[in-house]
Amino acid sequence: MKTLNALFATLLLTGAGSAVAASSVDLTVRGLITPSACEPTLAGGGNVEIGKISAKDLNADTYTRLPDQTVQLTVTCDAATLVAIEPKDNRAGSAFEPSNTNFGLGLVNGSEKLGAFQMHLQSPVGDGTELGPISSSDGGLTWTRFMYLTNDGITSVANTTAIAPVPVQSLVADVVLTSYIAPASSLTLTEEVPIDGSATLTVKYL
Repeated sequence: MKTLNALFATLLLTGAGSAVAASSVDLTVRGLITPSACEPTLAGGGNVEIGKISAKDLNADTYTRLPDQTVQLTVTCDAATLVAIEPKDNRAGSAFEPSNTNFGLGLVNGSEKLGAFQMHLQSPVGDGTELGPISSSDGGLTWTRFMYLTNDGITSVANTTAIAPVPVQSLVADVVLTSYIAPASSLTLTEEVPIDGSATLTVKYL
């Protein structure tokens, strides 16, 4: 995955207000091409089956927490590489409680928010060494120990000595999913309603 960051400069001409006007402006394009490539995979093709839930088993006035599900994530690189995981909510705007850790489960009747699910990284192992999850909300400038994958951030792994990403060639971790259904009183459940959560996990090179 190649990352290029462009710095654009805009020249605003205001007429005859300046005594001396520049006739040119510089555009600088900077980036880095890494010789290593990393491939993420999820066990079972990333499909998590919750199964059927009776509407009568849902709480009427508060959310219903469903049993946790676990799927294994593997990131394999050509060489030891600094990487992070960047999630994207493919059902953005459908989480019943806005939060940077909540990902949507779809809508009922086009407007009723069905629920939300959360993902956290558990027991990561990089190249045979136990590591811990860390999170950044500023593109990797600063990090904190935090296990949840967030809509507005990236998640990497660190050892116990410093809160900073460590390079890995092979990373294996459990992604634990916790799903919640919104209060039944806020939903129209006269017909079968699909639980339709989806997120894309992308490897980001640091």
